[in-house]
Amino acid sequence: HILISIPPKMAVSSAVGFIKGKSAIYIARNFLGKRRNFVGESFWARGFYVSTVGLDEASVREYIKHQEKEDQRIDQLQLF
Repeated sequence: HILISIPPKMAVSSAVGFIKGKSAIYIARNFLGKRRNFVGESFWARGFYVSTVGLDEASVREYIKHQEKEDQRIDQLQLF
């Protein structure tokens, strides 16, 4: 989950493509030991989900803030 603000003139797909592209290169370089040649490889899924946030931005921020803890709790319940 990520909450970002983009200018109205920027396409959402451009912003998401930039974030996914740069983060995939960063992860490949720093965690997979690759320096070049990322052609033909994919790290992120092809699609994405986008929603707008208005008056309930604070609740969305709170949800994102606690999401990792909730995922860990659910994973613990599924062990048994």
